[in-house]
Amino acid sequence: MRIKDHYQYTDDEFEKQFESFKLKPGLFSHEAHLRLAYIHIEKYGREQAERNMCEQIKGYAESLGVFDKFNKTVTIASVKAMDHFMLRATSDNFPDLIKEFPRLLTNFRDLLSKHYGFNVFASKRAKKEYVAPDLLPF
Repeated sequence: MRIKDHYQYTDDEFEKQFESFKLKPGLFSHEAHLRLAYIHIEKYGREQAERNMCEQIKGYAESLGVFDKFNKTVTIASVKAMDHFMLRATSDNFPDLIKEFPRLLTNFRDLLSKHYGFNVFASKRAKKEYVAPDLLPF
């Protein structure tokens, strides 16, 4: 199964598979994470998307027995970044948005490093609570 096989699901199916913790772990790639953020922003707006994504990603990880992987700051930052690019996009769907802004896929860590002067991925505090950017606000 290819990593991009999350496209076997429509946006609604993908959202429901993830929300119910039925999505196969191999399908939840970085790209799938961004797609889920895109879907939630489109449907619920950025602020609700942040809440939804935190709750669902944490729950999904815990349903797989992974209790230390969830990072609240990275999750919220990814929604904020996705919203930023969605507002500037000429595209009207996720695959085209990724083509328009490929660095979301290829250079996401670098993108976050423009906002955070510390390793937000490794920070214990950032995992537990949202830490606002210390370099450049979203």
